[in-house]
Amino acid sequence: MSRHVTVASVSTKPSHSADKEMDKLLDEAAHYAWRARQMGADILAFPEIYPHINSAKKSAEAAEELPTSTTERMMTEASKLGMYIIWPQYTREGDQAHNSAVLINRDGEINGVYHKMHPTIGEIEDGIMPGTRMPTFETDFGTIGMTICFDLNFRDIMTGLKKNGAEIVFFCSAYRGGLQVRAWAFELGCYVVTAIMSDLGQIVDLTGRQLVESYFHNPVIVRDINLNRRLLHMDYNWEKMDEMLEKYGSELTFDYVSPEACYAIGCERAGLDIEQVIDEFGLERRDDYFQRADAVRAAAVAEETTLPSSHPAQSDG
Repeated sequence: MSRHVTVASVSTKPSHSADKEMDKLLDEAAHYAWRARQMGADILAFPEIYPHINSAKKSAEAAEELPTSTTERMMTEASKLGMYIIWPQYTREGDQAHNSAVLINRDGEINGVYHKMHPTIGEIEDGIMPGTRMPTFETDFGTIGMTICFDLNFRDIMTGLKKNGAEIVFFCSAYRGGLQVRAWAFELGCYVVTAIMSDLGQIVDLTGRQLVESYFHNPVIVRDINLNRRLLHMDYNWEKMDEMLEKYGSELTFDYVSPEACYAIGCERAGLDIEQVIDEFGLERRDDYFQRADAVRAAAVAEETTLPSSHPAQSDG
């Protein structure tokens, strides 16, 4: 079955001061949300610490308990528009301040919160406490993960997202990420959507290819994607393509990433999950293939170490 969802992001700095013109800042954010929804978006992500970008306050000083006044405004917008909104901001839990991303659902309720696991050194010195969990969140269209800025440089984030089944990762950031974002999409085998505190936000396919990029004059980007796709290795799989086409024809899609010896297979037939197709034709999932290759290698190494040495003993004389 096709599992289409329309994702969107805003990549810009607010035009108004967080300290003196918060109402105007939120009106502008609400307009971006309206624009994205008019373009079909089911979910929209804003950049890192969006309501605090232009604030003179230190990180921990700006942190508030949820729901904050800015969160409540975006909860209202999410409910009015019937869309998910990812709203990054400084939050507080007791005496701990965090750099967070708040997921608001279509009903205007908080669906989950992610705390940045790898704040910068400067943030920690300013009182921001690192998060300790890499959660994913269930939506009505699939499983998503959220990451924030400096997180992109650390392997435990990617490992956690993969382990917890992220199908789309939303990267809310001050810096653009660029090639790193595309590498993450390919390695995770999932879509990545970035919301940047300037320009060059991007929506990246699970093959690592950029689908769309934002610019200053076009801060809101939107793209329809199909989550009923998987990235496979060509080895032991690609020769089965004709057999699959004979049965399903154009209801299957194939997108080859030949330099990396991989391809994405997708399904558009109603009621047919791509996992069923993979099992039906005995396709090998990419992680399973790599684990099998590791196991074969380990067996070969173990066998070699148990064999008698074929080299003659050397004399000290």
